[in-house]
Amino acid sequence: MNVVIHRVPREMSVAHPPSSCASCGARIRPYDNVPVLSWLLLRGRARCCGARISVRYLVVELIGGCIGLATLEVLLRTLPPETPIVRAVAVFVADFGLSLALVAAAFIDAEHMFLPDSITFGGTVLGIATATLRGESLTESLIGAALGYVGVWLPFIVIYGKVRGRPGMGHGDAKLTMLAGAWFGAAGAAFVLCAAAIQGSVCALVIYLVAGKIDEPSAVKEDRAELQRAAEGGDAEAAQILAEDPLGEEPPATGLGLARFPFGPFLALACLEMLFAKEWIFSAYQQLVGGRL
Repeated sequence: MNVVIHRVPREMSVAHPPSSCASCGARIRPYDNVPVLSWLLLRGRARCCGARISVRYLVVELIGGCIGLATLEVLLRTLPPETPIVRAVAVFVADFGLSLALVAAAFIDAEHMFLPDSITFGGTVLGIATATLRGESLTESLIGAALGYVGVWLPFIVIYGKVRGRPGMGHGDAKLTMLAGAWFGAAGAAFVLCAAAIQGSVCALVIYLVAGKIDEPSAVKEDRAELQRAAEGGDAEAAQILAEDPLGEEPPATGLGLARFPFGPFLALACLEMLFAKEWIFSAYQQLVGGRL
């Protein structure tokens, strides 16, 4: 996941070259690349040059381990005893793969305010292809994916964009909600969108109250500054990217209502909540409204 988080936004291959130090470029030895243990033994510093290794690497590795255990305990051990081994393995691989992809998407969006198509589209295709593993039909998965995308694209990108002059959400958010619909159906996509909105709003409010403003991620500022320098130097492609990218201009204000805040991490979190607690969520909803989904 750390390789994906670092390389995908930079349009680098996740397979080649092998892992190397981000500071001096030296090849990282296998014994220095063991999840969690290597970071702890090295005390968060590279063996080759002593450069500090971000604690994000440790956090991502710990999250991956916890998700693997949760997938085993919550999703695999609860399968009926007569479940064939092949089907059980397929369930674990699909759900674990989705979880890791969501974690990678959350960290990428938090740093770059960008959700890769390889994750959103790839996850949607995987969700449709594995619908029967979750007891859903292909039609239900396709309808959920379509409604998930349209449910964000139409009100928050098209209509909001025309009224306010700028979209309220990005296309990546619509694609990630499409992924949710492919995996959890239309009702699941609705939960993911609502839960993400609530959790994201609370987090944004807390940040605003503590810091007094919500600032863009530093990587977004650096990317924009680099494009601006290239455009000023006569690079037509950089100028076009700046003109077309909603992040190509400085934020209009630092107020809470106009702040740019990555929504992808909260969509990913809500997807994980849906994956591991779907039955409890739907049961709680039914008890709350006394209706049926």
